[in-house]
Amino acid sequence: MEDPRRRIPRTDHLLELPAVRAAAGSLSLPVVRGLVRGIQDRARRGEIAPAAVESEVIAAVSARRASSLSPVLNATGVVVHTNLGRAPLSDAARQALAQAAGYVDVELDLATGTRSGRGAAARAALLAACPAAEDALVVNNGAAALVLATTALAAGAEVVVGRGELIEIGAGFRLPDLIASTGARLHEVGTTNRTHPADYAAVLGAVTGCVLKVHPSNFRVSGFTAEATITELSGLCREHGVPLVADLGSGLLAPDPVLPEEPDAAGALAAGADLVIASGDKLLGGPQAGLLLGRAELIARLARHPLARAVR
Repeated sequence: MEDPRRRIPRTDHLLELPAVRAAAGSLSLPVVRGLVRGIQDRARRGEIAPAAVESEVIAAVSARRASSLSPVLNATGVVVHTNLGRAPLSDAARQALAQAAGYVDVELDLATGTRSGRGAAARAALLAACPAAEDALVVNNGAAALVLATTALAAGAEVVVGRGELIEIGAGFRLPDLIASTGARLHEVGTTNRTHPADYAAVLGAVTGCVLKVHPSNFRVSGFTAEATITELSGLCREHGVPLVADLGSGLLAPDPVLPEEPDAAGALAAGADLVIASGDKLLGGPQAGLLLGRAELIARLARHPLARAVR
């Protein structure tokens, strides 16, 4: 009696099927070969008939997508939704991405043929949109921007922050843990609901690496509350020679009448912040990014730090 497994189509025959050859162009030959062998194995175990192998292979390669992600309809009411890929790319952004997918002058000065700084065009665009900033730096996300700033400015020293601003961001990451990972010591001042300039003034000194002002963008404390403003803190920081870092969360580049309560980078810098941090994808749309804007000397200091290469 003939073994029915002898009737299982050969691998080379299945790979030559038009639908399979077309799928190999987008999925890659190793992936398609793995699908074929998986279905052949099912036939060898008797799960499907040998005559069904060809149709099963065609169905498998037709259903397989190059991406493991599934398109969804965002009906949450949250436009920039972290769990759904954040900001969708516009047609113009997709076209720009396609143009940049090959060899491009990412770190090459075409006029001289020498190496240039990465992201020079993005930096120039940011400075044009926020003239209050002397310089800018782009890293891979907002948390990386904060880690780079506190590492470069306060590793081995203290980061002074109001107790009511010790926030938790997405996926359970907490501000105190992020700061502690940089080698800086967290110095909390004030209380959960009320923090005054005098609370900061009482602790600023030789061991202070920077003062951090954090915008609680995803929650609100109301009622009997008080906080020290950037303007108030900037005077204290200048008096003690300490950098003032303002983390705006999502933020804006400039004031927008549609979002009157949302802090903006231009306003924070004008109020006296030395360095402003914002989440680029939430601020501008497009890919996830962390933006640092502010004094040229501080931006240069951050850009020279070894950690900058890891988070660029």
